Amino acid sequence: MIRVLVVDDHPVVRHGLMAMLGWEQDFEPVGDAADGQQAVNLIEQQQPDVVLLDLRLPQLSGIEVMRHTRASAPNTRFLVLTTYDTDEYIGPALNAGAAGYLLKDASPEEVFRAIRSIYEGGAALQSGIAARVLKRLATEPAEDELSQRELDVLQLLVRGESNKAIALSLNISENTIKSHVSHIFSKLDVRSRAEAVAVALQRGLVK
Repeated sequence: MIRVLVVDDHPVVRHGLMAMLGWEQDFEPVGDAADGQQAVNLIEQQQPDVVLLDLRLPQLSGIEVMRHTRASAPNTRFLVLTTYDTDEYIGPALNAGAAGYLLKDASPEEVFRAIRSIYEGGAALQSGIAARVLKRLATEPAEDELSQRELDVLQLLVRGESNKAIALSLNISENTIKSHVSHIFSKLDVRSRAEAVAVALQRGLVK
């Protein structure tokens, strides 16, 4: 079972998400919070697998919630679910540790897929969000950073492609893709795909 906590300051949204999670046999809703401080307390107490997190919250923002619980709930992964699709929010959310970023117009099926993906260690960016990130990827790698081929792989990682799909797209072997992904993670000092995107933004591999 994937243990999920919901954080949103709008009761209708919060209760709707809790009910929606109950539709799926592999999800276990473990609680909900209406503000950032309550979210921090519940995350530390419940240690959920995944948190559905809005960014604009009373007391503490969603970004502050992620920063506050990084050490106290190291295995919890965050899926941002918000109405904000600007770089002002996307970059800081990924930098703070979000493993996924969806807008509230996402379908229930998209939300379910995203929860399962980040629970398994992947990343989940809604297509429109991925497009915004991709537009900012630099056409030239920074010196001593990612090669052009590694940037090509990173672009496809952002789109949520599997290693097999990336290999087919770039017409190279899956083992070679695994090697490129390993090099990307090592060069950027990250452990996940979402972290790779965040660090790429932060370290100037984007414009």
